[in-house]
Amino acid sequence: MFILKRQDVEITSVQHPKKDQQIPILQYQGQSFRLISIFNAAQEEDAKAFWRDLTDNRGKACVLLEEPDRYSVWGKVRLDQLGSEGGDAPEAATPPASIQACLLILQAVYLDIEDLLGARQAGLFQKELSAVFQQWRFPQTESPDAINQLLTVDPLAALQVPLWQEHHLNTLLQELYRLGKQHFGNASFTGRVMEALQDMSPGDRTQFMAWLKQSPTGSDWK
Repeated sequence: MFILKRQDVEITSVQHPKKDQQIPILQYQGQSFRLISIFNAAQEEDAKAFWRDLTDNRGKACVLLEEPDRYSVWGKVRLDQLGSEGGDAPEAATPPASIQACLLILQAVYLDIEDLLGARQAGLFQKELSAVFQQWRFPQTESPDAINQLLTVDPLAALQVPLWQEHHLNTLLQELYRLGKQHFGNASFTGRVMEALQDMSPGDRTQFMAWLKQSPTGSDWK
């Protein structure tokens, strides 16, 4: 449909009518679009290929937002249909195992920073993570206590995982990779933290790895 610049659009958020979460909404020329996926600045071709696949092959009304540090794809939505099954924007249910896997990776990065770089760097990482959650309006991350629980409570033993969607997982993995490289100076940490997934059941781990392989950030987490 369109490739847009940040100055062309207005980005706000609305309350989901059936869930306790805020939904990022892009407004352009009287039309509303909902966030589908985020790509980092080095993934321009991946972002454009994903956007073209949605528009050309799947018939979706989508826009590609081009910013200095990221690309994002947004699907057209009617705000009065956000809570209905027939809404225009894709909103597939996120498998709980995928959310658990991302939380295991998050905790492994955090513990790696704490063990190898010390408490001061771990505290800085926690502040940076809070800023990511706030910027991208992650549900159930509104308080320091909530974020601390995400960093410390075993997601495989928790009674409930956060109500995150696929774009939240893509964003989290992208930002974890960026923050990890920033703290460690390289990407060697990915191999270490991925070992945390060994705690998952083989079926759940296989399902997550299949999803990760086709995700925008999959190539970072080998």
